[in-house]
Amino acid sequence: MNLFPLKSRLLGCSLLALLLVSGCQKKENPNSNPQPTPPATPTASVPSQVAFWLTNPDKSALFTKQKVSLYFATSVNQDPTIVVDTTQTYQTIDGFGYTLTGGSAYVMHQMSAPDRAALIKELFAADSTWLGVSYLRISIGASDLSDRVFTYDDLPSGNTDPNLEQFSLAPETTDLLPVLKEILAINPAIKILGSPWTAPSWMKTNGSPKGGSLKPEYYAAYAKYFVKYIQAMKAQGIRIDAVTLQNEPLNPDNNPSMVMSAPEQAAFIKVVGPALQAAGLDTKIIAYDHNADKPDYPITVLNDADARQYVDGSAFHLYGGNISALTQVHGAFPSKNVYFTEQWVGAPSNFVGDFSWHVNNLIIGATRNWSRNVLEWNLAADPFNSPHTNGGCSTCLPAVTIGNGSVTRNVAYYIIAHASKFVRPGSVRIGTNVPGNLQNVAFKTPTGKKVLIVLNTGNTMQSFNIQYRGKVVSSSLYGSAAGTYVW
Repeated sequence: MNLFPLKSRLLGCSLLALLLVSGCQKKENPNSNPQPTPPATPTASVPSQVAFWLTNPDKSALFTKQKVSLYFATSVNQDPTIVVDTTQTYQTIDGFGYTLTGGSAYVMHQMSAPDRAALIKELFAADSTWLGVSYLRISIGASDLSDRVFTYDDLPSGNTDPNLEQFSLAPETTDLLPVLKEILAINPAIKILGSPWTAPSWMKTNGSPKGGSLKPEYYAAYAKYFVKYIQAMKAQGIRIDAVTLQNEPLNPDNNPSMVMSAPEQAAFIKVVGPALQAAGLDTKIIAYDHNADKPDYPITVLNDADARQYVDGSAFHLYGGNISALTQVHGAFPSKNVYFTEQWVGAPSNFVGDFSWHVNNLIIGATRNWSRNVLEWNLAADPFNSPHTNGGCSTCLPAVTIGNGSVTRNVAYYIIAHASKFVRPGSVRIGTNVPGNLQNVAFKTPTGKKVLIVLNTGNTMQSFNIQYRGKVVSSSLYGSAAGTYVW
């Protein structure tokens, strides 16, 4: 992941980038290896103390609840042991989810009303049956996965609107707002993060929606843009919990995009922070929103004491760098939060490599490095991974593909499911060790449940123990398989 500093999907979505994001694993011929025989486990004859949900690399189980009886008892074997310790507590979790891009909203809105309602319930309902997605990111204006480029105050070339008299959410009324309202009807407590891909072109140094920077003379106008956006969304019944000030501020190559250096972001925060406060808004400001290879960016912003007072924390992607950078930033500013806000899956997906890499680095890695959330990139697209802008990502595989009257659940669906269904908002990460290839993370939920997510990063089946309060449960996972254990 250190081989490229900027987001690979925006550099042509090359084969090298696909291999890196897929964990640098060689694609396998699905017919080259027979499906393994599932490990022997006790058949459930009585209710189990531990619920066990499994995804196998050969897809013989895809986030499937296992019919086994798992009971805590005295250990009688020498297998590796994961010790779960509720006395060690770390960060509180806000949620797990996706980015509801403009393109996602478009393809979802094209579904029949009953089909869309069923999909939204499947994704966002929080009862025992559904995925319980609890966090969404949306773009403020267009992202590269919108069908066209727009902001909420676009003007003819040469015109300006410093008082934002032309500001309007009208571009979102066809798809995004209706779909968001249907989601909120199912999960009214879902947290929503807004991120802009660009300011209006008339505010920028190059007068274009692609590249360029925000002119200092328009800092106040752009701060007002954020205020009006949050207020307009509130008027629609949509609460914006947090905003980042620029998606990928070091990437000028996306369409749309805007460059914002760390000193520029700190300077802008000192304008937008007071503007939000003056408007009586409690929306969080989250810095950075780019790759883990530049932890110096959020540290520079937070080193500015005048800016720091307005900043809730920092957000990261992992198209470059190492997930441990989140802990580096947390260590420098332990009172500030850390978030993980985007990672794509490249089409065509290598299920084994993508699933293992994302669970290891994001679901486990990001949360073990203090992140309060984990968001995969695009929620939904059509069978051609569209819509997208001219030059936007054409190979971003969504969590669900919608088309031809059907819904296909892709790898990001299962990656998020292993956490979102059980690690509810307000859960707290708790202590575990990491024996050998058994990467893992554990949480205690607001209702007192313990949730342990385990990934076997080895190549062969591994038997192991889960120890809690001196007693153990025994289980097994194939190489690249993941299990979520709940008790």
